[in-house]
Amino acid sequence: MTEQSNKPGPPDAQPIAKGDASVAPGAASTQTLPKTAPAPQVARKAAAKQKLLIGVLAVAVLAALLMFGVPWVEELLSTISTDDAYVNGHVTFVAPRVAGQISRVLVDDNNRVRKGDLLAALDKEPYRVAVSEQQAAVDIATADLQAAAASVHATEAQARARRWDLQRAVQSVDSQVALLHARVAAVDKSKAALALAQVEFDRARQLVSTAAVSREEYDERQAELTTAAAALTQALAEVYQIRVSLGLPAQPEGGRSLGEVPPDLDETFSSVLEAQAELIQSAAQLGVVHSFNQSPKAMLEQFEKLGDINATFAEITARAPAVKQAEARLEAAKRDLAQAELNLRYCDIRAKIDGVVTRRNINPGDYVQVGQNLMAIRSLDEIWVDANFKETQLRNLRIGQKVDLYVDMYGGTHVFKGRIAGFTMGTGSTLALLPPENATGNFVKVVQRLPVRIDLIGYNADQTPLFVGTSVVPYVYIHKPPTGPDAGKFLQASTPQSPGRGP
Repeated sequence: MTEQSNKPGPPDAQPIAKGDASVAPGAASTQTLPKTAPAPQVARKAAAKQKLLIGVLAVAVLAALLMFGVPWVEELLSTISTDDAYVNGHVTFVAPRVAGQISRVLVDDNNRVRKGDLLAALDKEPYRVAVSEQQAAVDIATADLQAAAASVHATEAQARARRWDLQRAVQSVDSQVALLHARVAAVDKSKAALALAQVEFDRARQLVSTAAVSREEYDERQAELTTAAAALTQALAEVYQIRVSLGLPAQPEGGRSLGEVPPDLDETFSSVLEAQAELIQSAAQLGVVHSFNQSPKAMLEQFEKLGDINATFAEITARAPAVKQAEARLEAAKRDLAQAELNLRYCDIRAKIDGVVTRRNINPGDYVQVGQNLMAIRSLDEIWVDANFKETQLRNLRIGQKVDLYVDMYGGTHVFKGRIAGFTMGTGSTLALLPPENATGNFVKVVQRLPVRIDLIGYNADQTPLFVGTSVVPYVYIHKPPTGPDAGKFLQASTPQSPGRGP
């Protein structure tokens, strides 16, 4: 038993003494090694997994670069952008066109209004009174026109009568001249009768002493001579009377014939000239001006050439100065009435555009003057983007180029579309209140910025409204062909004037 126990055995089979401290810890670990994998193999597996993970991450990064980096680089090379841009729009300032006291205000700030909506109202009572006064003035002017027309018709009748008076005066002179010639012929006849009576009386006087002629016949011849002399005297008196009535001397000078009269006596006679002057006066009241150098017969011939005298006088009456003056006063009164009615309508202050009310500064009871700023309306539709590009960027910008607009208030959720509409003819510094003075010699070159207007395309204010002043980042596609009016130009074409519009 003792030998067997002291006989040496294999190393693994030898018992381990409990008190042997040198082999206790190592023996325990040595016994567990055959149950685990070797360390190099585990390291190799871990390295392989790490390489696979790095490869996957590299592929993912490369894909992300290809997906996002290429479009970004392409956009960077094909667009021009600036962060100095903002939304701009038209602002209409509401002002009264008549003075008065505000009776009511129907809108407040941020209220949306449509064109024609009532914004505020003035007290209408003073303007209603003015309309009544002007209506009365129109009625008075209408009555004055009727009175003027009646007066002109009376003048027309007077002119008609004086026209016939002139014709009658001319005819009367012609009749007197003809009667003068008849009386002169009667004088000649009386002279012949007197000469015959004188011859017979002389014969009878010579023969009465010889009893060849009886005393009775002698007396008869003497009576005939006396009668012929009296008839001649009477005929001469009648001729003298007619000549005097015609404004001629009773006995013509230089032994001229009693029947000789001026050839234009019927146009220079006093009664004819008086009738002509009265006719000229009446015609002047009807607006027809005649010259005194015109002869009476020429005036009568002019009346005869007019044709229908009634139509002529009706036309003359319509153009009479008194009627024209009354018509002018009536038109002036009607215009004043229209202005008063217009002022009454102006008491309703209405919106001129669609938009949103801002900067309201009136209240009921305020007294406002013409042109006073009451509020402002900002348009929602008539807006655009003002982008201040650097002057070094302008070489590639043209009218009509397409633009993508990123608005800060929407972030990247919505991209607005636009096109370049025009360039401001001056940089921001030149349009400033105090522009720089470069002539002093202290010039320092600074890259200037030029405002470029960008119009919105397909903009819907109801769905995606833009507010004036909000920041915008535009991207202009310089390699895409420009479109629309004036495409590819720096300057817009001249605005055509509408027909009838002049300087």
